[in-house]
Amino acid sequence: MTRVKRGLMTKKRHKNLISKVKWFRMMNGNVFSRAKNALAKAWTNAYIWRKLKKRDFRSLWTIRINNAARELWMTYSTFIHALNVKQVKLDRKALSNLAIAYPEVFKNIVDFVK
Repeated sequence: MTRVKRGLMTKKRHKNLISKVKWFRMMNGNVFSRAKNALAKAWTNAYIWRKLKKRDFRSLWTIRINNAARELWMTYSTFIHALNVKQVKLDRKALSNLAIAYPEVFKNIVDFVK
């Protein structure tokens, strides 16, 4: 059986990985074994933060709606409950945008559900 040398494929694989981490600090950007570990950790953190971003935005929308509703003498929980009772199908993102950009429209919604 003939010998198969993989020098070219190894170099291509190393070059591909190093190109993905070239802006990393210190040896994580140019030593293959360190770069491989750093890239795995970076991808893990990216996955985690993509999930956390959704939570953060939902809490931001909740805070904005709560502040806007309290200016109109209504708490967040009673406002959301009143929306559900009246079957108003507006999500928190839309309500947050209305509270920030169009406070008069938000006031009309609060008056409707009171």
